[in-house]
Amino acid sequence: MMPKRNLLDQVVWPSDLRALRPDQLPQLADELRQEVISAVGTTGGHLGSGLGVVELTTAIHYVFNTPDDRLVWDVGHQCYPHKILTGRRDRIRTLRQGGGLSGFTKRDESPYDPFGAAHSSTSISAALGFAVARKLSGQPGKAIAVIGDGSMSAGMAYEAMNNARAAGNRLIVILNDNDMSIAPPVGGLSAYLARLVSSREFLGLRDIARKLARKLPRPLMIAARKTDAFARGMAMGGTLFDELGFYYVGPIDGHNLDQLIPILENVRDAAEGPCLVHVVTQKGKGYAPAEAAADKYHGVQKFDVITGAQAKAPAGPPSYTGVFAQALMAEARRDETICAITAAMPAGTGLDKFAAAFPDRTFDVGIAEQHAVTFAAGLAAQGMRPFCAIYSTFLQRAYDQVVHDVALQNLPVRFAIDRAGLVGADGSTHAGSFDIAYLATLPNMVVMAAADEAELVHMVHTCAVHDDGPIAVRYPRGNGVGVPLPETPLRLEIGKGRIMREGRHVAILSLGTRLEEALKAADTLEAKGLSTTVADLRFAKPLDEAMIRKLLATHDVAVTIEEGAVGGLGGHVLTLASDLGLVDAGLRIRTMRLPDVFQGQDKPEKQYAEAGLDATAIVDTVLSALGRESAEYGRTRGSINP
Repeated sequence: MMPKRNLLDQVVWPSDLRALRPDQLPQLADELRQEVISAVGTTGGHLGSGLGVVELTTAIHYVFNTPDDRLVWDVGHQCYPHKILTGRRDRIRTLRQGGGLSGFTKRDESPYDPFGAAHSSTSISAALGFAVARKLSGQPGKAIAVIGDGSMSAGMAYEAMNNARAAGNRLIVILNDNDMSIAPPVGGLSAYLARLVSSREFLGLRDIARKLARKLPRPLMIAARKTDAFARGMAMGGTLFDELGFYYVGPIDGHNLDQLIPILENVRDAAEGPCLVHVVTQKGKGYAPAEAAADKYHGVQKFDVITGAQAKAPAGPPSYTGVFAQALMAEARRDETICAITAAMPAGTGLDKFAAAFPDRTFDVGIAEQHAVTFAAGLAAQGMRPFCAIYSTFLQRAYDQVVHDVALQNLPVRFAIDRAGLVGADGSTHAGSFDIAYLATLPNMVVMAAADEAELVHMVHTCAVHDDGPIAVRYPRGNGVGVPLPETPLRLEIGKGRIMREGRHVAILSLGTRLEEALKAADTLEAKGLSTTVADLRFAKPLDEAMIRKLLATHDVAVTIEEGAVGGLGGHVLTLASDLGLVDAGLRIRTMRLPDVFQGQDKPEKQYAEAGLDATAIVDTVLSALGRESAEYGRTRGSINP
């Protein structure tokens, strides 16, 4: 017997896939699944969700004419099989590496990625935009959105569906239900019904019935319409989607290509629309260690493909996320009014640990950041002390609620902002670049940034006891610097920083974890004869005005440094200097912040070097401000000798 040829080696583009026979597709899917496992074992990344959509990805590219038909993946965690089938297999082992493939869909990476995605619940809105634009311009083609059942917990998905009638049959939504949270058990009957109701014959009969119904008296016509929707809803579970204007098909087995192919072909060719195809899949499908794991290997480190054992990070200081969780648990033991809210990220924020200890005081609201913030505001208004733990990049989704429901009413909601600053392999979509700017501009808001893990413990305690209004603490992804954790946390005085070392010539005003680099830079500057003060401001708002005024008035040059975009700490310090008239005396001040670009993925230390926020860049900034020739130093306010 001749060995089977490797089919995946023959498929570079979806056009190659469409040249295969239907009976060859199961073999291709098996090979694709093994390639995903091998690649992620090498790079780390998101595995379980991609394994769950191998057959679905194969079927979509087989049935639809991508990229002319626009395929939009929600979030993008599950897009690795898609990347392999769309000309990127040769680079798949560069996933999430510097200069390599993104871990999400990205418009400038491939024409097969028509819409970038890394945040949840955007796919239906984007696909609707593609579909309506083509309808208005008279261009052919479908728009397909693939959205997971978890993403359906966000209101934006329903807002888009409520508006989807405008697209007609140009829009197809595929609901990838991988948690059994929506679907009844699937089997032969439901597959048969799905194939039946998506067929031309059924739709043709249905159209005839509709025409006949129009000739009936109005009450009977309305009853006939309801009967059609009710019958399909009872048999197939689609009443909700029918009410939103979708023609519902499903649920069907998302791992059975014999079911997927004909149903997708029927939907592709249907005059009815928009259509929603309900597909049930299993995260981690086909890889035993993932299937057995509680998280289905959603996000993994590099791992041994044979055993599934993930590479362990070297021993070191605790993570900031872990320190936050332990500190919050300690506060909750002292105070029964403390509760915690997460928006579908219990493990990522550390609140899974809090939930184990305080299940009645932990609330996972799903992918619903807007609701999370206003829910926290309501809790605060009723006397609770809520901590709303949300990644910096995801808090952006709830900005109106932060402004209108929290800050405007001066409600004491505590914001624990994880993943502040640059985040490494997740790249620009998950970077916490903007929270200093968008929070510190708000009246009533207090904004802190932890310089190390001990400071984070103090700041969590400060949040817990601060009842005068909203307060936020930001901290980065990754491990601390190794300082001892305090046994008893301190209540920090609001708006007061600390001097870490004193000098005479240069003042470095640091916010957050750039403090370590600031201290390194001070050592280098001292060696060059430039006595350097380093301040940890602790607060971006309110600023320590007394400290800042003194430092600006008594040093030859001042430098601010922060892990945030323009408009943050540096902008507030410059405004203060202007208001105090300090710039009138020839003040030399430089602001160091993230560059005005969306920075790509890499190791965090490389990202910060590229951003010009490491010790070397601080030294260069100071020398540039003073002038590189020693004679120049002698002319600076008379305090530095050549």
